[in-house]
Amino acid sequence: MTFISYAQNFEDIRLWRIFRTVKDGFYIDVGANDPVRDSVTKAFYDRGWSGINVEPMPNYFDALCEQRPRDTNLQCVAGITAEDLTFYSIADTGLSTLDQSLAQKYKDTGMGVREEIVRSRTLTSICEEHVNDRPIYFLKVDVEGHEETVLRGMDFTRWRPWVILVETPWERDQVWETILTDAGYHSVVFDGINTFYLAEEHLNLKPAFDPPPCNLDEFQFCKGHKFSHPIDDIEQQLELSLKRAEQAESELMAMRNSRTWKMIHRFKKALMRA
Repeated sequence: MTFISYAQNFEDIRLWRIFRTVKDGFYIDVGANDPVRDSVTKAFYDRGWSGINVEPMPNYFDALCEQRPRDTNLQCVAGITAEDLTFYSIADTGLSTLDQSLAQKYKDTGMGVREEIVRSRTLTSICEEHVNDRPIYFLKVDVEGHEETVLRGMDFTRWRPWVILVETPWERDQVWETILTDAGYHSVVFDGINTFYLAEEHLNLKPAFDPPPCNLDEFQFCKGHKFSHPIDDIEQQLELSLKRAEQAESELMAMRNSRTWKMIHRFKKALMRA
């Protein structure tokens, strides 16, 4: 069965390499965003997996509840403590953040930034309530500058995701990285957007991360994926052309059946006889 990729940068393909034999797997997605577009977990959900989606934006949370009934969907942010925090939302983007300075930069560029109060929970409390002792195969963190507080709120001695992927900038001197390395996680690959960390007890899986995604992974991009847009554009243009042809044919048939068309036809016959 061909693997359909939804993630923005092949993240789901890299993960599928090592988890393709796992049935009914479990994930945690912090900063889940849209349930389909650029989703790292969509392909796994379609194959029977389930997990926890942490998403504070109301529109994305509602979409997750509607499209991911097997998942546990939480409208909150993950942090160090349980409290109410100011969240800076930017509609229809993946840039919403808890970082005030980052939000100000977006404002300065003309983006519409809206302040909202959101609930914060630690990953530890979320796991205590919803995970229990089941294995977490991967934890994805995409929180636009709030990575440290998310990771500090997780008890990595009790819950050990096999793989942790964190959206990181090109600057690799992340102050929070020691939280993971001290917890026994090893950085195995940086894909230009995310850094993948592998638990030391699963380092035998590291070779699967070495080659970049390729044809041997037997995958296709989902319809509408940014990497497949030329094909989608052709399909859309063809569909539009067919609709226009059908519309023109319908209009022509209507004209032929109209009184005006019959009068024009009679007039042409008269001219020919003259």
